[in-house]
Amino acid sequence: MTNPKSETAQLDPFWMPFTDNRSFKQKPRMVTSAKGMFYRDADGHEIMDAMSTLWCVNAGHCNPHIVEAIARQAGELDYASSFSMSHPLPFELARRLTSLAPEGLNHVFFTNSGSESVDTALKMALGYHRLKREGTRNRFIGRERAYHGVNLGGIAVSGMTTNRQAYGHAITLAADHLAHTQDLKNRAFVRGCASEGAELADELENRLIPIHGADNIAAVIVEPVSGAGGVLVPPAGYLQRLRDICTKHGILLIFDEVITGFGRLGKPFAADLFGVTPDLMTFAKGVTSGTVPLGGVLVSDEIYNTFMNTDAPGVEFFHGYTYSGHPLACAAALATLDVYEQGDLLNKASGPAGQAFEDGLHALADKPNVVDCRNLGFVGAVEMSQRDGQKSVRALEVFDYCWRNGVFVRPVGDAIGFSPPLIAEPEHIEQMFATVGKALDTVA
Repeated sequence: MTNPKSETAQLDPFWMPFTDNRSFKQKPRMVTSAKGMFYRDADGHEIMDAMSTLWCVNAGHCNPHIVEAIARQAGELDYASSFSMSHPLPFELARRLTSLAPEGLNHVFFTNSGSESVDTALKMALGYHRLKREGTRNRFIGRERAYHGVNLGGIAVSGMTTNRQAYGHAITLAADHLAHTQDLKNRAFVRGCASEGAELADELENRLIPIHGADNIAAVIVEPVSGAGGVLVPPAGYLQRLRDICTKHGILLIFDEVITGFGRLGKPFAADLFGVTPDLMTFAKGVTSGTVPLGGVLVSDEIYNTFMNTDAPGVEFFHGYTYSGHPLACAAALATLDVYEQGDLLNKASGPAGQAFEDGLHALADKPNVVDCRNLGFVGAVEMSQRDGQKSVRALEVFDYCWRNGVFVRPVGDAIGFSPPLIAEPEHIEQMFATVGKALDTVA
C-alpha cells in the first residue's frame, strides 16, 4: 500500500505558484498529456480544458504545426540575444503582429510574460513623458478588481486586494484606481456589453484628475474585459469615453490585452471589437497559444518616434530581458499566427460558436445560488452567492466537482470562469455547461 506521506514528500520540492500547496500535495490533480480540447491524466481519463488552462491555449493543445515549428527551431538556432545583436525571427514576428494590430501601433517590444509586458509599458509611459519634458507625469490610474500581473509595478496598478495587501508595503509606484464596472443590482445577466454604464468612465475626469492633476498622470491602464477579477465586461461606450478623456488631458491609455488578445472576443484584439485604439497595448498568452513563454508591448508611432528622435546617442530605452525575442518563442508565435489565420480562429467567437457559448452560459441562470451570468465572445463567468459569508467556497466546490467529472474550469472569487480554446465546437460547449450545470445542482 502506498504511503501518502511519501507521495507528498516527492512533490514537496516544487513550490507551486498561486496554489494552496499543502492541500494540493495531499490530493494532487495531475495531467500527463494533452491534445486539442483535452488533457489526459495518468489513469487515461480525459479532462476538457474549458479555460484554455490560463486563458492562453487558444489554438488547442499540441497543435502539430506549432509543435513542429518549435522542434525545428530548437535544432537550428536554440538561442540568440537581442542585446546589440539579433536574429531574423523577432523582426519577422514584429511585422506579422503590427499588420494584425490596430492602425498606428506599428512597433513591438518583446518580453516573456504578461507581467513583464505591463511593467515594460509603464516604463515606456514614464520615459515618454520625460522626453516630452513632462517629468511630473509619474502617476498611474488602474481599476478596482484589475489584474496586471505580479511584478511590483503591475501590482501597484492592479486592483486585486489579496496581491496588494501582501506586497503593498513594498510598492513605491504612485497609483490610484477607478471603480470597476460591475453592478449586480442593476446590470446582472447581461449578454455582452450592457447598454448603460458608460458614464462610469467619467470618474477619471470628475474625481481622479481633480485630485492628482492631469499634468501628474502618466497613463491609465485597463483590461478591456477584466479576466482574473471575475470576467467584468465593460458597458457599451465606456472604453471610448476613457479614450476621449485621456486624449483631452494628454494622458496615455494602455490596454492590457494579455487575455483579450488573439481572438478571445471574436476579433484579433479587444481594441478592434470596441473600435478604440490605445497608445500602448500589452499581449502574451495567446500569442504562442501557451506553448513557449512570450509577451510584448505594441507601441504607437508617437511614443516610439519620441524615443528614437532624442539627441542623446546610444541606447534609447534602458530596459530589456535576456530572453526578449527568444528564437523558440518567436518560432512558436509565427506558427501560432499561421494556425489562427488558416482556421480563421481569431474571428470564430463572433460567429455561431460564440452564440452557442453565450446561450449555454446563460442557460445556467436559473441554477441554485447563481446571481449573475456574463459573457463576451469566448469568455464568460457564472457568479454565485456566498455561503454564510464565506468567499469563494461555492466556486471552489464547483471547480472540484467539474474536475472530477472531466471538465476543467477556474474559480475566480465567487465566480466560475470559462475561456475555452478557439477550436471549441458546439458539442464541447454543450458538455462543458452540462457538467457545470450538474455541479451547480449538487453544490449546496
